[in-house]
Amino acid sequence: MSFIQRRALSTLIPPKISSPSAIGASPNAVRMQKVVGFYEKLPRGAAPEIQPKGLLQRYQKAYFGKNQSGMPLVHAIAALALFGYAQNYYFHLRHHKNNAH
Repeated sequence: MSFIQRRALSTLIPPKISSPSAIGASPNAVRMQKVVGFYEKLPRGAAPEIQPKGLLQRYQKAYFGKNQSGMPLVHAIAALALFGYAQNYYFHLRHHKNNAH
């Protein structure tokens, strides 16, 4: 086994935090109690679902979350059509309004 393989393997194996001989010793017992206390304070179970706060987050949850759909594509096409009509009206169609000549 090369040095690199041994190094990669050693990083996967966690270090020994406690050993039977270290339990009775006072400094190691205090350290072990701190480690146990840290792990006792960690939350258990699944993380709570994050609630959307803004308009964009609610839109993403509705269409990109668990219930994915193709509606954002329809919304994008409709928005581009409205934007295009608004541009045509502003630059061209408003000049021909009420001109019966």
